[in-house]
Amino acid sequence: MTDFKLISDTEWRQRLTPEEFHVLRQAGTEPPHVGEYTDTTTEGVYSCRACGAELFRSDEKFDARCGWPSFFSPLAGDRIIERRDISHGMVRVEVLCANCESHLGHVFEGEGYDTPTDLRYCINSISLTLEPQEK
Repeated sequence: MTDFKLISDTEWRQRLTPEEFHVLRQAGTEPPHVGEYTDTTTEGVYSCRACGAELFRSDEKFDARCGWPSFFSPLAGDRIIERRDISHGMVRVEVLCANCESHLGHVFEGEGYDTPTDLRYCINSISLTLEPQEK
């Protein structure tokens, strides 16, 4: 089994496209409203594009109208890492894949969405792959 935390930047560059590398490994952000999963309503499981770890389910996805896929909860708390982010003159909470430590997006609290939690996991589409649920 691969220990994704030991993979070098050189190997990540070989595994990922330049755009994926920028977001997943350099904590970049894709432009709003362009990601393939922003408006997707397909049922299934969203996994980390870098390592394949399952992260979110479509039942936790909601339309936040923010330009990126939004979820009110991860699949399980141990699937992600939440880390304080003080970049760009803001204080935010960065969300990373716990399996490979790739950047996924940020989580915000207290925005007033009608969801079971008071959280919005704002995740870059390019950080995810969707495995549709079989019907």
